[in-house]
Amino acid sequence: MSDTPLGILDLVPVSSGSTAADALRNSIDLAQRAERLGYARYWFAEHHLNPGVAGTSPAVVLALTAASTSTIRLGSGAVQLGHRTALSTVEEFGLIDALHPGRLDLGLGRSGGRPPAEKTTGPTATPAVAGRAPNGLLIPPRFSFEHLLGSPRVALQRKLLHLPGAEPQDYAEQIDDVLALLAGTYRSPEGVEAHAVPGEGADVNVWILGSSGGQSAEVAGARGLRFAANYHVSPATVLEAVDGYRSFFKPSEFLDEPYVSVSADVVVAEDDTTARELAAGYGLWVRSIRTAEGAIPFPTPREARAHTWRGEDRELVRDRVDTQFVGSPGRVADQLEQLREATDADELLITTITHGHEDRVRSYELLAEEWRRRGHSGR
Repeated sequence: MSDTPLGILDLVPVSSGSTAADALRNSIDLAQRAERLGYARYWFAEHHLNPGVAGTSPAVVLALTAASTSTIRLGSGAVQLGHRTALSTVEEFGLIDALHPGRLDLGLGRSGGRPPAEKTTGPTATPAVAGRAPNGLLIPPRFSFEHLLGSPRVALQRKLLHLPGAEPQDYAEQIDDVLALLAGTYRSPEGVEAHAVPGEGADVNVWILGSSGGQSAEVAGARGLRFAANYHVSPATVLEAVDGYRSFFKPSEFLDEPYVSVSADVVVAEDDTTARELAAGYGLWVRSIRTAEGAIPFPTPREARAHTWRGEDRELVRDRVDTQFVGSPGRVADQLEQLREATDADELLITTITHGHEDRVRSYELLAEEWRRRGHSGR
């Protein structure tokens, strides 16, 4: 088994009965502890209009966390470029890098108001037979997000994030502009130079995040950038995402060969029973997202058990619940090694949500100890 670092993806979850301020303090505390535990990197996601998620601005949360840590790499998973410009993104990360040089990962995603990407023609993904990858990893049926596209809440989010009449720039062009502004080589079509200060020359690693083998995978591969695939968001398409990226990859000034991180939802406790209890609210939380209500504050196990489930609700969350890794350190580490083997990941990105902050911290502690015991270093 090759040495596989672990990183953390944090949504800054708000637990029921707590506040966004509590969630922010908890995330900064977790980042400090993750640094001591030897995790390779700590990323913040971007979400909007969700009562249960406080990570609305990765750059702001990164700046706060950078000031409270010293060595762990910090990054975005991901900045939603669909409602941003290349310049604003480079300037924000340039500001943080100016005081915390060499510690930032600039993770970029298509979302934030863009229509879904059409599938790019590429090689056939690693075959999954009867819902399993060749090594037995669960690959559930593909989930359709079509019902979310007509949601009034999603439409309102798009309206509030965009200036009136604004349209997102072509994603590939936007990535090229980000790279050019960082390198100091940007020129407009008319030949006018632009220099981002701070931002130009910032020592950041650019990552592309993607859930399929479509445009994001192609952009990352063709430009020789690092790629992060989502087993925790879209487990059905993780194999096509990593295979697509590798098929498009061309060596670059950034990488000689493909480099992949794969995410997983994880809850670890001293024993399987305790872990299942801590994870009890996960299905209800996912349901709130997939019904377009917006992520609810993460419920306690008692609150989750009080919910009356309908058959259609269970089907709505089945792929996510079935692919969450829940259990003792040994059980979860086995599943993570299976995920690494199926995707040939260079790193794994762990996201853990529990109602209690100390339970979340303990989950990461137990996983780090078991991972280290198996011969994996954190970085």
